[in-house]
Amino acid sequence: MEAVGHDIFDRFPLHWLVWNDEHAKLEAELQKIDVDRERRDPRGRTPLMLAVTLGRTEAARVLLRHNCNVNADNGGGWSVSQEAVATGDPELAELVLRERDVQRYSSRATALPALLQRLTEAPDFYVEMKWEFASWVPLVSRLCPHDTYKVYKLGSRVRIDTTLLGFDDTNWQRGNKSYIFKGQSDRVVVTEVDHEERVVFSEEVQLASDEVLASAVGPDPAAVAARLTSPIVTTYIDTEKINFERNKSGIWGWRSDRLEEVNGRECKVFSASNVELVTKTRTEHLTEQDREQTRAFVKNPLHSILGVAEVEECRTTPSPDVVTPEVSESSTNPCHIAAEEYFDPACDLGERDIGRPRHTATKTQRLKATLWLCEEYPLSLQEQVMPIVDLMSIHSTHFAKLKEFIQMQLPSGFPVKIEIPLFHVLTARITFGNIFAVDEPVQHVSVIEEPGRPACVVDEAVFEPPAGYRSVGSGVMRHFGGPDEEDELLQMAIQQSLLDSGTENERVDIWEALRAESCTPRGHAAPDLDEQMLQRYRSPSLSRLTPEPEDADMAAALELSRREDAAADRQRREEEEMVRRAIELSLLEQ
Repeated sequence: MEAVGHDIFDRFPLHWLVWNDEHAKLEAELQKIDVDRERRDPRGRTPLMLAVTLGRTEAARVLLRHNCNVNADNGGGWSVSQEAVATGDPELAELVLRERDVQRYSSRATALPALLQRLTEAPDFYVEMKWEFASWVPLVSRLCPHDTYKVYKLGSRVRIDTTLLGFDDTNWQRGNKSYIFKGQSDRVVVTEVDHEERVVFSEEVQLASDEVLASAVGPDPAAVAARLTSPIVTTYIDTEKINFERNKSGIWGWRSDRLEEVNGRECKVFSASNVELVTKTRTEHLTEQDREQTRAFVKNPLHSILGVAEVEECRTTPSPDVVTPEVSESSTNPCHIAAEEYFDPACDLGERDIGRPRHTATKTQRLKATLWLCEEYPLSLQEQVMPIVDLMSIHSTHFAKLKEFIQMQLPSGFPVKIEIPLFHVLTARITFGNIFAVDEPVQHVSVIEEPGRPACVVDEAVFEPPAGYRSVGSGVMRHFGGPDEEDELLQMAIQQSLLDSGTENERVDIWEALRAESCTPRGHAAPDLDEQMLQRYRSPSLSRLTPEPEDADMAAALELSRREDAAADRQRREEEEMVRRAIELSLLEQ
């Protein structure tokens, strides 16, 4: 080993062996007690991330046998499993995804007892969390359900009732289920009660041997194949630039801090500005045909038609301006980066990087979040609510997004209502209510008055399945899907909804978008399209369209268009009146 190699090995022994694909020596090095399996190299990669990025399947297998963290990410925010899929190698992708499931279960088995122990030390309570999903894109409005989570807490026991079970393929899963968590010192029993089927399944969450886990978990081959033929999409909220500002009310000089009543409690209203919702899409593992579909999604003109303010960046690495030799699509070092360059923190690689040439599209959309904060609220955010959010975020992508947001340094007060972006076209409004069952009576919850604040007593019967329900067995493990699985499914469904809105020349018929509003679930108000926008994009050619007989909404819309074409002067006056009212409303909002 030459001098440069010795120096790199001394600083990054595991990385150096991965770089040179010496997996036999890697096995021996990992046997050492003081070896740091999660150390990051100057480019932000752990040894496992480096192995996956370079496509070193055997080295990755060795590292995974030694429990290297498969949930680590690199400096660009991509996880090990996403990088494995990006290689396009089915064997490597399945290997990493299987170990990810094993580690996910082990992490869950360790985290649940700790979460319930945190709750044991907090006062008992009952609360309802109402979730309302919305989208400004009519074609996605069918993905916008609502639900009210009912949370019972007694000691180390928690019950959560829900009718929104998750997202599967292209639909939200509906039902009527209760999840009951009973904590003990070293294990947790989770009971799933299906009130529609009247069946009960109990799961004992405890640490299991690697052999048991390896035989019980792992991705379906069809799921791996689906990943390898779909874009890799990740969405996150960039919190670095967020600024919280108190909303004002009044006109002109008479402005005061805005107060609103939420569920009978006076709340301060704050806006979180500079909320950047970042959506990244990678396609280097796809065929050219699949990439064309993704490009249609990335450039979908529905965004600009509906007035979405976003910045889009498409990038392919390495840059042809930097790399002169022909680059293979399967090359893992297309820029011919030498080890001494890669491991030298002072060396600026610019756009060059290791791994398969990346095709990345990044959307940065600036949105606003809104908070309604109550100074005096009978629940503690950190002691009582956060453990529940942690508990639910293990399985639920929207709870994971909520956790991401409320972990920030929020202004003082309890967030009785929160409106946050979930994805680039979906928002969620979460409202806390019926605390201690004070507003509406709840079976098995008794309200009591304590000095200075209300409280409640939760009956132990809440945590037992109803009589007459059939037990369908028990097990040691279940529910290996997690937030990222659900997140990816929802991303793909949104992408398909937007793709369906276009044509081959990427034009969007606004009437097609309007018609899609009829997909909104009954009982939900479809997002209103701005009338000014409709006037702007109406075309005389639309009057020649023939509506389908069964579509009354479409017929009414077309008739309205004909009348407006015949009365241009009246349309102009209506627009002027609308602008005047919009200005007036904006002043009132301020």
